[in-house]
Amino acid sequence: MIKDLIHSAFDEESKPFWDGLMNEKLLIQYCSDCHQYIFYPRTICPHCFSEDISWQESCGNGRIYSYTVVHQAFGQFKGDTPFVVGIIELDEGVRMMSRIIGDKEQIAIDQPVSVVFAKVENELVLPYFQVT
Repeated sequence: MIKDLIHSAFDEESKPFWDGLMNEKLLIQYCSDCHQYIFYPRTICPHCFSEDISWQESCGNGRIYSYTVVHQAFGQFKGDTPFVVGIIELDEGVRMMSRIIGDKEQIAIDQPVSVVFAKVENELVLPYFQVT
């Protein structure tokens, strides 16, 4: 079910991101003109409107910018509650929403985290983050 939802969001712009996750690589875009990293995937740079964008592997490290504890979920994640979802600010400067795994008592704003790759379905890997 979750795979169907995410696969419906696959498009030419985001395909390298999803393919990277399948190979346990967190890929983000980089603009060669203004030297800014970009997330979420798109065809032009939101900073300078250049089309000179490439994919680069993120170091996978960052900090918790914000988070919440989910107590009610549906579908595949219903049995996982409570779990933590947060906004991660990667060392490259972009922010992404993701699940944060580990001891909930250790989770705090500005806490360092690193990416882990969770195979949630046969053909679907998601980037989760854990406190480091």
